[in-house]
Amino acid sequence: MNRRKFLGAAAAAGILSATAPLHGAARRAAASDRAGSVPRYRIGVCDWMILRRQHVGAFSRAREIGADGVEVDMGGLGDRETFNSKLFDPVERRRFLDASAENEVKVCSIAMSGFYGQSFAEREGVVERMARDCINTMNLMGVKVAFLPLGVPSNLAENPELRPAVVDRLRRIGEMAEAAGVVIGIETMLDATGDVELLEEIGSPAVRCYFNFANAIQDGRDLSRELETLGKDRICQIHCTDTDGVWLENNPRIDMPAVKATLDAMGWSGWLVMERSRDATRVRDVIGNYGANARYLKSIFQ
Repeated sequence: MNRRKFLGAAAAAGILSATAPLHGAARRAAASDRAGSVPRYRIGVCDWMILRRQHVGAFSRAREIGADGVEVDMGGLGDRETFNSKLFDPVERRRFLDASAENEVKVCSIAMSGFYGQSFAEREGVVERMARDCINTMNLMGVKVAFLPLGVPSNLAENPELRPAVVDRLRRIGEMAEAAGVVIGIETMLDATGDVELLEEIGSPAVRCYFNFANAIQDGRDLSRELETLGKDRICQIHCTDTDGVWLENNPRIDMPAVKATLDAMGWSGWLVMERSRDATRVRDVIGNYGANARYLKSIFQ
């Protein structure tokens, strides 16, 4: 898709152009990153996991936890043609950006978590619009990475017949993302070799792997080997937690210092985003669970 077609499609969707100027708060945040010393690794958290999905209070809660950033969700899908998102409203979007600036907590990424439960491969006629709306929102908020889980319905390990549809859609979305200067990070249930093959088949520098520790651990795969197989340029961000059970510092399934050594050797840098790894006996203790995990991650990575 060329630039003219992309901008025409964005206008047709009723969303502001992806190349529109950033809001003041987003400009200030981008300038701050350029001017300041940005840590090699920064710690983020998913807004839906801290019980603040699509809520400006996610930023103050993330600050209380000790996180550097928030992965902000686009909102639910249901049977709609696009996300049920507050971020489409310019007034609401400004509130999110102002809350980010006031709390000194970045928007590390935008999530399309609705695809955890809906089929990216099989939803007809609307997937490209959803992706386009997300990409436009990213540009308006100064965010460079979006999280796209292929989820259970589009699990290519169990449903290989869906691969042609997934590849075709990701190629088209990759064209939109590349034109907008952003990256779509996909999470699959494939191993690292399978992810490399999938990314090569898609063939877009704007579609990369959003690596999830839990997927590899549950399948008995070695985290460091998986990361090395993918290589630094294919990984845009990392969900750096396991399934719920115990805090990261008490988890024998993750050798976090070894993971850091691997990422250091690879030359990778970026956001490590907390998703789960809650104490199973107190899963709703947001501050206790994510505060403990943020402190532990910072003690290793910062």
